[in-house]
Amino acid sequence: MDESIENLTQSKSVLEMITVAHEFCLFVEKVDSYPHQDILDYFQKIIPLLYLKGSLLPDIEVSDDSYLERYVTAETWEIVFNDIRNKLKPLDEYWVLEHSDDGEAVKASIAENLTDAYQDLKDFVILFTKNTQTARENATSECKMYFENHWGVRLLSALKAIHLIKFKSQR
Repeated sequence: MDESIENLTQSKSVLEMITVAHEFCLFVEKVDSYPHQDILDYFQKIIPLLYLKGSLLPDIEVSDDSYLERYVTAETWEIVFNDIRNKLKPLDEYWVLEHSDDGEAVKASIAENLTDAYQDLKDFVILFTKNTQTARENATSECKMYFENHWGVRLLSALKAIHLIKFKSQR
């Protein structure tokens, strides 16, 4: 086993990412038990932290990708999505401009963006806690890849919408 890869999977940046991701997932799983304003306050604070921690993940070369698994099912995704959406109604949907040639505005959903992030981060947490070197390598590598291609930008979009909701009344 390459000691430098093992050190990377146990590095401060990875351990902090697993901690923040775990806290985010725990909150999301109990979102229906919190008041609306507490939910917005929590997401406003944790999203930048998740983004920062995701950006600091190291590049890890996976020695065996047969350990790579996904754990959050479509059914679980739907339950989480509905819980968040129901707590944020009617403020869940917002408009964003597509970055394409026509610059078309499309409807987006805070709940959908947060649930997509939840799915990737929950898979990361579960795989990482299998506590084998190969599982940690796969978990960290996938989390970084999904951050770059999936959940990072979704969290930023949700954060912008949350910011506008929270501070609209103060204008």
